[in-house]
Amino acid sequence: MLRGLPALALCALPLLATPAAYSAPAETAGRAGTAAVGPVRMRAPLPLFEAIDRLPNAVEHRAGYKRDLYKHWNKGLNGGDGCDTRKEVILAEAAVAPQVAAGCKLTGGSWRSAYDNLVVTDAGRLDVDHFVPLAEVYDSEQAPWSATRREAYANDQNSPDTLIAVSAASNRSKADKDPAEWLPSDGSYHCTYAATWVGTKLRWDLAVDDNERQALLGLAEDCPTTTVVYEPAP
Repeated sequence: MLRGLPALALCALPLLATPAAYSAPAETAGRAGTAAVGPVRMRAPLPLFEAIDRLPNAVEHRAGYKRDLYKHWNKGLNGGDGCDTRKEVILAEAAVAPQVAAGCKLTGGSWRSAYDNLVVTDAGRLDVDHFVPLAEVYDSEQAPWSATRREAYANDQNSPDTLIAVSAASNRSKADKDPAEWLPSDGSYHCTYAATWVGTKLRWDLAVDDNERQALLGLAEDCPTTTVVYEPAP
């Protein structure tokens, strides 16, 4: 099952998902995937520069951050399938579907890791990344979130952009860095990456700091046709 199709990169199997920010441009940042769940309140497409301008500016605040403030993984969209959110994302983003055994044990299958443009054929070598890392979300909350909202973000499958299955190596290289500190090694993915980052921050009403904004504006200069579409989180 493919979760949304980025006009940027994904054309044919075995290539898989290239994310974007509920984003769909001419060079759209849109990720492969299932349709979003729940009422649709999509914004009109915004040029990447304009979308960046809509992000509030604020100094980051890391004091007090703990990863377990963001409960994950929960039971996912289908509480009866035996798969948690992480496994559901991996299944949804498979270019070639794996076999699913009891306990949601996955064997076989194939995935395209968008960050480094690698084909992964072992689900155990995949990480499910929070596109905007949990620590970055904490830094960027404009007011402290409730535990419920943090869990909603950490397991958000109502947008195809919040979570992405990528190679473990690329995810660990990224860690909790923002676009001023890290970009995917696959340069052809940078426009989609920027639009997805911006769309996710707009969806969740998250701020950016000065360095992050300047990095995003620099990326936008090289992405003149990229647009961002996002659905505000409940």
